[in-house]
Amino acid sequence: MICILALIVFGILGIFSATHRKIAFEAFDCVFKRITLRKCDTGLDQRLKSQITGHLMRKNYKAGAWTFKHFETLSWIFTIIFITSMVYAGIGGYNYYLYGNCNGPNAEGFCIFDPAGNNVKYSTASDSASCSTQAGDEMSLSLLAVDTSLFPQTNQDAENQVFFIGCYACEYTRKAYPEIRKLSLRDDTNFIFAHLPVKDQTEFISDVVNCVDAKNPKKVLELNDLMFSMNVTQISEKNAILDAVKNIGLNPDEVEQCAAKNETKQLSQKQTSEIKETGVYGTPTVFINGEAVVGPKPFRVYKRLLK
Repeated sequence: MICILALIVFGILGIFSATHRKIAFEAFDCVFKRITLRKCDTGLDQRLKSQITGHLMRKNYKAGAWTFKHFETLSWIFTIIFITSMVYAGIGGYNYYLYGNCNGPNAEGFCIFDPAGNNVKYSTASDSASCSTQAGDEMSLSLLAVDTSLFPQTNQDAENQVFFIGCYACEYTRKAYPEIRKLSLRDDTNFIFAHLPVKDQTEFISDVVNCVDAKNPKKVLELNDLMFSMNVTQISEKNAILDAVKNIGLNPDEVEQCAAKNETKQLSQKQTSEIKETGVYGTPTVFINGEAVVGPKPFRVYKRLLK
């Protein structure tokens, strides 16, 4: 069915060329008649057959003759392959729009729309210095066993909940933060940032954040914004974090004293334990109304999951 291929190819080319548009109309007429069980009388199929096989015969007579003999069968084979490819490309495009990859929710593997795999990369939960494109156990991701009330939040009674697991020093958390942070601007969304300190030198940040939350919950997001604006070297320095505390209008000495208390450290440890209950295998992992999204995604992917 060479006319189907001609209809698609010349239909596209016809957008830019009147000559190709004429051939596309011929192809449409031919396809329509074949669908209605009538013979194609435009002669287009025969002209294409003659041109293709004639070109092959000039290169290799036997190959051209064999192609001429089996042209109809070959036409059907290539038509089926072409249509199948278009279907899979359409599915891939649909998945990319919804999930940020071609292969479905949190799936990994090659995607023509994201050839570098940037949307499926994540820092491993065991070592923030490494990044992975190997599949984790996405089926284990769940918030059902997690006490989210232990974490600083913006609007506990809101209709939507965004539970963002990340690491201040992790590359892909830092890449995703600006897009996910936009969700906190909605009045109907409770935004929770849960720090997973996969680097030992950043464990104290959880203590600092919890103390800031205890003194003024509205300052937590301001502190997060400042810390994610720092470079990775700064985020590992205690003095830089305390300077950020000062910049949001709190007393850094009081926050430092609070962070050193046993009850503060116990809360941070409890939070880390709760985070691990989610089954997290890499950062960033974001639960939006309970549905998990792993890796930095386009904003549309996160927004789609809001009510």
